[in-house]
Amino acid sequence: MLYFWLSLAFVVGMIMPMQAGVNSTLAIHSNGALWASLVSFVVGSIALLCLAIAMRQDWPVLADLRQAPWWAWTGGFMGALFVFTGAILAPRIGATTMMALLVAGQLIMSVVLDHFGWATFPQHDINWGRILGVLFLIAGVVLIRMY
Repeated sequence: MLYFWLSLAFVVGMIMPMQAGVNSTLAIHSNGALWASLVSFVVGSIALLCLAIAMRQDWPVLADLRQAPWWAWTGGFMGALFVFTGAILAPRIGATTMMALLVAGQLIMSVVLDHFGWATFPQHDINWGRILGVLFLIAGVVLIRMY
């Protein structure tokens, strides 16, 4: 089962640069990245609603949602920022540079999140292997941007 989850992460990662290009194209045809991002989120929300109904998921209980910490509500904002920024960056810096920088930022924040065990992540101390991995990724970003 572990290989399934690892494969899923890899495949979804492959979709991320495609999403930025698709949203960038939508921005050309919708008067800007802000509208394209909104359309993207509406389509995504409808898809998730249909999936929840098809899977017969129980509706969330409002009282349970109210107990979530304030920062648990910021995920939608972060997703919107990612989609909006991707639509702007894709035609300006290209898929490779954009994704290299996004992955570098994701990895650095992931090391911090793991180190502190924040936001339901299991705690994993920062170690030399993780530090070297981040440094190699940053070197990769520099090489990608230079050539």
